[in-house]
Amino acid sequence: MRTLPAALAAHLAGDVTTMCHCWRVTRRDGVVLGFTEHDHDLRFDGTDFLAASGFQAADSEAASGLSVEAGEVSGGFSSAAISEADVLAGRYDGAKVEVFQVNWQAPDERILLRVQEIGDVVRAGVAFRAELRRLTHRLEQVQGRIYGRRCDAVLGDGRCKVDLGNPAYRGSGTISAVLAEMRVSVSGLGAATGFYRYGVFTFTSGANAGHVCDIEDHRREDDAVTLSLWLPPPLPLAVGDTFTVTAGCDKSFGACSEKFANPLNFQGFPHLPGTDFAFGYADGDTVHDGRPLYE
Repeated sequence: MRTLPAALAAHLAGDVTTMCHCWRVTRRDGVVLGFTEHDHDLRFDGTDFLAASGFQAADSEAASGLSVEAGEVSGGFSSAAISEADVLAGRYDGAKVEVFQVNWQAPDERILLRVQEIGDVVRAGVAFRAELRRLTHRLEQVQGRIYGRRCDAVLGDGRCKVDLGNPAYRGSGTISAVLAEMRVSVSGLGAATGFYRYGVFTFTSGANAGHVCDIEDHRREDDAVTLSLWLPPPLPLAVGDTFTVTAGCDKSFGACSEKFANPLNFQGFPHLPGTDFAFGYADGDTVHDGRPLYE
């Protein structure tokens, strides 16, 4: 049960109230922004809540227990608050949102209504709508490991232990030609075909500076090097944009052993029998000499 502060309770018990909503958004990069539906800026807890942001809350329902209800907030793009480029770049994905109800005449009289996360963001002309998810949505995410032949670690994490800071696994270059929305010709990379396949592409200049993409394919033919991305970046690719790349891993035991010399930390089960073995049957032609079923 939530207890109202005495001053706020007294205000709400009066004949006239001066209440509004405020939102404090904390992005994953640490940037904190404040917004309010009131017509004047407010300030509390060291945060300025901007009135010019055009934030509005849609109808939402609160439920008890661990239900995963969601609300919605909408607003307009403005250089002083939320820019279209930041939304396109995904800088608000997964951001923490604290929703306050505040007495705008006395901002110290307030209550935190709920804490949510920004989910899907939809653009509509010069405006946007952002889904606000209750934190219990994380309980729906799959936890634990799945046993399989391929590794389930992320290349370079604490389980994998490959040092991606090693120059042997890194490269940098410049986009020399844009071949398609997600395919570019680049200069500066000397690795053989496939070395950066399934790796990470990070823009270091241009409109997409700081944005990270996954690499679908890496090909080298003579002196021509092309990279294909899994998804298009927020803003169009441009000739002259610089980038860094890290090597990719196809999660196989062979790549772990031969490409990264890291077989002791392989987090898969390369000798796990497949479905063909599980549905097989004994016969007189099969040799059972203890050899591994998968090499």
